[in-house]
Amino acid sequence: MKQKNRVSIIAFYLPQYHPTPNNDKWWGENFTEWTNVKKAKPLFKGHQQPKEPAEEIGYYDLRDTLARKKQADLAKEAGVSAFCYYHYWFGDGKRELELPFNEVLESNEPDFSFCLCWANESWYSKLWNKDGTSDNTLLVEQKYLDIEEYKRHFYALLPAFKDSRYLRKDCKPIFMIYKPLLFEDVKGFIDVWNKLAKENEMEGIYFIGQTAWDEEIDLILNKGFSAVNIVRLYQIHKNQSILKKIKRRITNVWLAKPFVYSYEKAIRSFIGESEKKENIYPSIIPNWDHTPRSKTGGFVLQGSTPELFRKHVKSILKIIRHKPKNDQIVFLKSWNEWGEGNYLEPDKRYGKSYINVLNEELSNDQN
Repeated sequence: MKQKNRVSIIAFYLPQYHPTPNNDKWWGENFTEWTNVKKAKPLFKGHQQPKEPAEEIGYYDLRDTLARKKQADLAKEAGVSAFCYYHYWFGDGKRELELPFNEVLESNEPDFSFCLCWANESWYSKLWNKDGTSDNTLLVEQKYLDIEEYKRHFYALLPAFKDSRYLRKDCKPIFMIYKPLLFEDVKGFIDVWNKLAKENEMEGIYFIGQTAWDEEIDLILNKGFSAVNIVRLYQIHKNQSILKKIKRRITNVWLAKPFVYSYEKAIRSFIGESEKKENIYPSIIPNWDHTPRSKTGGFVLQGSTPELFRKHVKSILKIIRHKPKNDQIVFLKSWNEWGEGNYLEPDKRYGKSYINVLNEELSNDQN
């Protein structure tokens, strides 16, 4: 894996910011992620909403080549090594949000490394209730089907795997599966893809599974994955005491307030002992506020600042320092998840401060 810094930072990238026929049908004409972002409102004292992109990027449309180039330039400035584009394949060749990545592939622009993360879950229309629960209406179902479907999926992505910009580990294209244990035959899928990769002059596929839980790591590796990316964000919910969970539900129902947790406290639990292992890759989480999508049913990490982010980045870099250079890999969640308040792109409040912090800490880590 080629990398400018000692550490390779791979940033998750949401390819949603453009109109699609299904989004028009489900949510209204010209709906994009920006629709919810612009409508967001403060839900409690001190709640910073709406989040607004800085003028240098604005409310971009990912059909625009220049917008995609600006993103790549900013990512390079931050020290990010590659984008990990979310990839949606629902079975029978059904795809969603594939246009931006297809244009990146076909145009050879921007000149910036990438890999793919298969976001393998069904899509639902979530209507949020006052108690934080949601009524789910199925929009599109995630199906896995059979070996022939595995082959169709592989050959649909083969041009990407062959692209010189595609990020590789141990000479193999990196491919992440977001919910590896939801896929019952994932081991069979991995076997088929590795066989097809070798038939197409590759050494195999470097499969990474994602999880939030230490207890799932061995389960994932035993399915044939080469590595695991652990995102500890949702452990905050699990680690709450029963009393705090009851208090949270009362607050949510009677005060119509989302679940709010201190970012300063959260970053203490964003890394654990597992990430010291060579093939367990940690995650950097700059911020989180799910309320533009889910209103009072959302989850807010309150109080993220560039300096707290710096502290978080330092702790991540410290724990992986002993690893071989080729395994000093960190995933950034995320580059541009504005609807989840989870982004590194510049906003009107902090400008490029988070980008600058990441760049500075990666530079310091070289010394």
